[in-house]
Amino acid sequence: MNASQAKRNLSMLWLGQFFSTCSLNIVVPLLPFYMAELGATQPGQNRIWTGLALAAPAVMLCLSSPVWGRYGDRFGKKWMVVRALLGIAISLTWMGMAASFLQFFLARLLQGTFGGVVDAAAAFTGSQASEGAKGRALGSLQSATAAGSLAGPLIGGILSDWFGLAPILLSCALLTAICGMASAFVLQETPRQSADTVREKLSISLASREMLGHRRIRNFLAAGVLAQFGVYALVSIFAPYVQGMVGNAHAASWVGVLQAVTWGASFLASPWWGRLNDRAQIEKNVCAALLGLSLSVFLQAWQTDVIWMIPLRALQGFCFAALVQSIFLVVTLETDEGRRGVHIGLANSTLTIGQIIGSLLGSALGAIFSMEWVLTMAGASFLAGAIRLAFSVWHHPAAQDALPDYQKEVNNQ
Repeated sequence: MNASQAKRNLSMLWLGQFFSTCSLNIVVPLLPFYMAELGATQPGQNRIWTGLALAAPAVMLCLSSPVWGRYGDRFGKKWMVVRALLGIAISLTWMGMAASFLQFFLARLLQGTFGGVVDAAAAFTGSQASEGAKGRALGSLQSATAAGSLAGPLIGGILSDWFGLAPILLSCALLTAICGMASAFVLQETPRQSADTVREKLSISLASREMLGHRRIRNFLAAGVLAQFGVYALVSIFAPYVQGMVGNAHAASWVGVLQAVTWGASFLASPWWGRLNDRAQIEKNVCAALLGLSLSVFLQAWQTDVIWMIPLRALQGFCFAALVQSIFLVVTLETDEGRRGVHIGLANSTLTIGQIIGSLLGSALGAIFSMEWVLTMAGASFLAGAIRLAFSVWHHPAAQDALPDYQKEVNNQ
């Protein structure tokens, strides 16, 4: 594949990942209000249906990612990107046209089942990017996720007061659908293996056993689950924690500012981590990122002045940018082309388990213990991930032997 086509591929993937992430992040902060518009007006009823709507995509994504990865290995990873973008466009349309909170919940289930742009784009990029540039390409895609996560809440917060949430969702559905249709024409894949060769490698159960039996991938997934647990435990208690620091009058503004700082730092850092992963041993990079996350969250747990949360959230966003892209890069480097899609899907499902547990347990513990205790627990989760990964490198000092030849040469320069 020539350089100009590779650039067009990455640009198309970036736009698709940005628009899909932005669209989905428009609705999340406003979900309680929208559920009330759809009929969930009682406080208890609203909390239940809001929680169900938040969890639904993650649960379905966890179940469906390996299946779509398997189909990507057979029919082409390009078509999984198209499927994911069009699936999100359809689910956004249903969300915008929903007449009840039950219909909205079903639309969120559809989103998780047919969405999955992040892992589809990662599988495509891991297969099509040139050797020595895969980390840089995955870092660019991570910056699209960060940019969408930054822009979505800002757009939703401003425009929903003028137009309401439903027209915004329908507009986002249109933009995402355009990206999906454009991807079908713009994206190009290099020739794949023969169908018979790929078909022999498509068993999800076999891929699961291979992935869990692969020491390097297993170590990264263990650290990734711990990190996702910590991140989503923070999400569930962050707003009330900030509210306790600044009071009711300015809580929403400060939550928005701190979220913007976090995702802004992640947007800037993502390409840097990607380039670093192409040059240095990935284990060391992720250990450093997890230690930075742990330090940031431990310090946040004992802050009384919200101003100091700004640099700490910037550090958190900077370090978080390294995690998912590094795990996908390791899976890419350590798997064959014919199995890469299903392995990326399985890795995404595994990380989603940490997300689900963190969201549920963070909320439950936040209702029982102090917010400071939950923050400390999240920081400990990051620290445990760093220790787990560092121990694996120390216990198996020859881990670099598993790296591709091109990366060994770069590391030895």
